[in-house]
Amino acid sequence: MFKFLAALKTFMLGAMLATSLQAQAQAPAQPAVKVVYHLSDGIPQASRAINNIRNHLAADPTAKIVVVTHGAGIDFLLEGANNTAGQSFAGAIGDLSAKGVTFAVCNNTLVSRNIDPSKVAMEAKVVPSGVAEVARLQAREGFVYLRP
Repeated sequence: MFKFLAALKTFMLGAMLATSLQAQAQAPAQPAVKVVYHLSDGIPQASRAINNIRNHLAADPTAKIVVVTHGAGIDFLLEGANNTAGQSFAGAIGDLSAKGVTFAVCNNTLVSRNIDPSKVAMEAKVVPSGVAEVARLQAREGFVYLRP
């Protein structure tokens, strides 16, 4: 009797597992979560954001992440920028870019601060307005807003 119950239990667990796997295989793929990280407060905020984004991608590698900067938030994307520990941001920016993270720099900030766009990291694109870009991503493209 004991062997019969053990065999029945094994059979039932196997059937449940097979049903579960089949249901997962038939479930439609969920669209990637789209997130805009908004940076405007300078190097300390950028250092936090880099860590947040790394953790975010570790938890959800399919997330589509856009970092939009304006004001002092652009500073980490400028040539020669270092984090709060004195290390160059260049490696982190390149690594995140290789993982699909995109970076946007506000042209209004570049103009008002008289910064040549050639000083912006090559991984970043210049957008007309950082604030308008955040609004566009939220309103028209369904991005979730995060401010580290």
